Amino acid sequence: MRKFNIRKVLDGLTAGSSSASQQQPQQHPPGTREPEIQETLQSEHFQLCKTVRHGFPYQPSALAFDPVQKILAVGTQTGALRLFGRPGVECYCQHESGAAVIQLQFLINEGALVSALADDTLHLWNLRQKRPAILHSLKFCRERVTFCHLPFQSKWLYVGTERGNIHIVNVESFTLSGYVIMWNKAIELSSKSHPGPVVHISDNPMDEGKLLIGFESGTVVLWDLKSKKADYRYTYDEAIHSAAWHHEGKQFICSHSDGTLTIWNVRSSAKPLQTIAPHGKQLKDGKKPEPCKPILKVEFKTTRSGEPFIILSGGLSYDTVGRRPCLTVMHGKSTAVLEMDYSIVDFLTLCETPYPNDFQEPYAVVVLLEKDLVLIDLAQNGYPIFENPYPLSIHESPVTCCEYFADCPVDLIPALYSVGARQKRQGYSKKEWPINGGNWGLGTQSYPEIIITGHADGSVKFWDASAVTLQVLYKLKTSKVFEKSRNKDDRPNTDIVDEDPYAIQIISWCPESRMLCIAGVSAHVIIYRFSKQEVITEVIPMLEVRLLYEMDDVESPEGEQAAPVPTPVVGASPQPGPPQAHPSSSGSSSDGLRDNVPCLKVKNSPLKQSPGYQTELVIQLVWVGGEPPQQITSLAVNSSYGLVVFGNCNGIAMVDYLQKAVLLNLGTIELYGSNDPYRREPRSPRKSRQPSGAGLCDISEGTAVPEDRCKSPTSAKMSRKLSLPTDLKPDLDIKDNSFSRSRSSSVTSIDKESREAISALHFCETFTRKADSSPSPCLWVGTTLGTVLVIALNLPPGGEQRLLQPVIVSPSGTILRLKGAILRMAFLDATGCLVPPAYESWREHNVPEEKDEKEKLKKRRPVSVSPSSSQEISENQYAVICSEKQAKVISLPTQNCAYKQNITETSFVLRGDVVAMSNSICLACFCANGHIMTFSLPSLRPLLDVYYLPLTNMRIARTFCFTNNGQALYLVSPTEIQRLTYSQETCENLQEMLGELFTPVETPEAPNRGFFKGLFGGGAQSLDREELFGESSSGKASRSLAQHIPGPGGIEGVKGAASGVVGELARARLALDERGQKLGDLEERTAAMLSSADAFSKHAHEMMLKYKDKKWYQF
Repeated sequence: MRKFNIRKVLDGLTAGSSSASQQQPQQHPPGTREPEIQETLQSEHFQLCKTVRHGFPYQPSALAFDPVQKILAVGTQTGALRLFGRPGVECYCQHESGAAVIQLQFLINEGALVSALADDTLHLWNLRQKRPAILHSLKFCRERVTFCHLPFQSKWLYVGTERGNIHIVNVESFTLSGYVIMWNKAIELSSKSHPGPVVHISDNPMDEGKLLIGFESGTVVLWDLKSKKADYRYTYDEAIHSAAWHHEGKQFICSHSDGTLTIWNVRSSAKPLQTIAPHGKQLKDGKKPEPCKPILKVEFKTTRSGEPFIILSGGLSYDTVGRRPCLTVMHGKSTAVLEMDYSIVDFLTLCETPYPNDFQEPYAVVVLLEKDLVLIDLAQNGYPIFENPYPLSIHESPVTCCEYFADCPVDLIPALYSVGARQKRQGYSKKEWPINGGNWGLGTQSYPEIIITGHADGSVKFWDASAVTLQVLYKLKTSKVFEKSRNKDDRPNTDIVDEDPYAIQIISWCPESRMLCIAGVSAHVIIYRFSKQEVITEVIPMLEVRLLYEMDDVESPEGEQAAPVPTPVVGASPQPGPPQAHPSSSGSSSDGLRDNVPCLKVKNSPLKQSPGYQTELVIQLVWVGGEPPQQITSLAVNSSYGLVVFGNCNGIAMVDYLQKAVLLNLGTIELYGSNDPYRREPRSPRKSRQPSGAGLCDISEGTAVPEDRCKSPTSAKMSRKLSLPTDLKPDLDIKDNSFSRSRSSSVTSIDKESREAISALHFCETFTRKADSSPSPCLWVGTTLGTVLVIALNLPPGGEQRLLQPVIVSPSGTILRLKGAILRMAFLDATGCLVPPAYESWREHNVPEEKDEKEKLKKRRPVSVSPSSSQEISENQYAVICSEKQAKVISLPTQNCAYKQNITETSFVLRGDVVAMSNSICLACFCANGHIMTFSLPSLRPLLDVYYLPLTNMRIARTFCFTNNGQALYLVSPTEIQRLTYSQETCENLQEMLGELFTPVETPEAPNRGFFKGLFGGGAQSLDREELFGESSSGKASRSLAQHIPGPGGIEGVKGAASGVVGELARARLALDERGQKLGDLEERTAAMLSSADAFSKHAHEMMLKYKDKKWYQF
């Protein structure tokens, strides 16, 4: 057998991981040589990179909109930047510092954006490239940044600080001007107190030379930039939160901390023209209205044909306890209060014009909420909201698990879309979504991709994830089959489940047959069939399974004696047979302990099932002798065999969902029969209460935790349930010294040994025993102790016989061992191709069949796509088994270990998947230490090992999954999915697939200002600013005030990112200068070459004359 030389795959490979990756081909006696399989995958086929991020920006903190480009930007508290254009055009960027984004400002129609961060840095982003980059950064060293303002078509950015000063930044060079507005010059000289931080800056729409400055304390100043003095000062005895101009520049409005709005006349600073308390009771005798909550922001927008709009957030009266956050729209005499589901972070009014001195004509309000983005149509009566086309509802209920399927059958997405389209809500605005900037990428990926997310409320969502987009297709509510408890007295079994009894833990889906199976947190399993027809189910089919076991004394494989330990109770007969129907009403056993009761109550009234996924069967584990059922740790469904199987830390149960019968109900140790290496003995049920163990955490952590298990994955008291314990220790060596590390060590964790959970299940058609000459249907079972057991399945013929004759299930006696809990199993044929499980193609079940169809059905056998059925008997198969610690390729039917790879010594694998890639297959693994690795099959050569991200929380462990064609994903935050690729080809094509944020658009024409144009100087304002703020007139800024940091975008990026009208001219001049310079250089070089050629010619001629008459021996 050829021995593969292992090279380091990447330079960054650590010594620890490379030593862990020593391949160990097994030696076989002559005659059992493994056939040579040509492997096509090489290291160069692999490269890891993030592709796209979907979902709602987690913990949003800032909002901005470019009214010409029609692009929306959202900043977050973790320094992320999300940009949204038309549906399908999205972009994610990250500030390296991770500091919160406090404000965003577009350079309107310039393809650039300024972000201000909580660490007092300003950054200029170039949006003219598919992956935006920072061109410049400016770090303020002595003052804290509180507010920024960039006037339209200006290159001078005003920056207000906590000290009350205003600095001016040139956004082209990102340098400070020497011009500073000091707080003590702005306020009254007689004022004895500091006015507080700058909370607002804006220039008068009709005169860019006048700047309105709002200080937190309540002082507002109109500053004349040319004369460098305050024209007017307006004082109010309540703190200011925001201010806004009327477009004519004669009035402005302020919002205050007592819930009032004040409207001021620019030339009358003594008192406000009007004081409004939108939600306060107006008191007589001119007294101030009763105080309300602060109005955090106000906008003042005018229309040509009617009254102006005043839009504000906050300001509710203090007696509205429990009232939801509101956005208030005041238009003429009408006031509309729009309730929001979450608190308002920020809002912006979208207007027809980018010019502040024109009628604004507002048409929509975009409201950024803590967990949602809402767009309100201002032009329609009742202010309906727009239907949001972005995939921002991933977290509608917290995600508890997800699965990813690439290269699905092509008819799946249209089928799911057609049933999902009927679920859409009514009452949205009839207009198209107004944020429609950018262009789609030219995706070369043509295969369908589907993501399925399971949620805490029991819902399951199907998403179209083809190319780099995400769109919800269909939503299934699994809780519909259960009775809802109306009050606490009506909840007899809820002490094992807190808030989310329906939370989804595991999803098993067969894309070809469209069969779906889910396991929930209340130890329930539901099987669904897909149908395009609506049906009414009179009685929901259900089974109750009693699965709770207890072991006697445990011995190690060497026979060392071990003390008895408290372990689960034996309670079911091991013989396969129909279930005993335990009515849910019989709630207690003779000694008063709860017994034979499921955690949830299935509805007993008829259930209307809409087109889509319809309930085929509900299976529930029941309480036994006061013990709640353990959570399900593994699940598999097979449409060809008509079987579903699931297991937990007590045992395994198999159900025939066609005949609605339990076929197998065994404790884990009974699967071993007489081959149990731990020599555990089942014994009778105990009366005393058992300490309960953490269900799913046994898979990877291995320690049983005495704690309630059926709690919701999202409840505040979140126990360790969904995968690994939440407090994953950084020093993983504790785990490593556990019993799973070495089978031959002494018994170090008896409790863990006795709690052997089912961790992996796989239906297949393969060789069950060593002596088999042909493959047959079977189930492979993996446990947390690294054992693989094989169960043989004897299926009746297809058609009517399948429904009449029983399926016979019997343990085969085949046992294989690995180090660490088994995570994944797959099978290859003799040529190294993947043998997928058998499946039955989807057909509509709810349509009465014609006679011919029935005849066909009778003859029909379960479809096996396994090539082994047509193979010659002499040809073999390979079983690929991946555990937390290692991977093995077992040759079948001989059961010899053909290849072995120790994946990790110091950590453990969280997810392993056998995936198709580049017309071949590989094993992809994600380790708890943050490494992503791939191995060739069947030889398990390391192909990729990259440190990607450490396991920082349980969410990543629970949601990380690989799929075909080099795709993977995980939940990067509670609201966002991060997709990545480990395919070199996808990395190369990614640039093409991503959308363009910036598209060349003509800036609308400036309004004709008539008389005002002559009065205020109109078009020459930017030149004035240059004169005022430029180095020649204002001098240089203090070097210690701020530090300029060039961004990774570099100087080329600066030329690419437009910034202001002056910038365009400067760049054109620069380009002409460069061109002229290059032409001059070229001319000089040409002349030099000509003179050089001339000199060479002369020199050659002289040489020729010199040696012309000499003989060869005279040289």
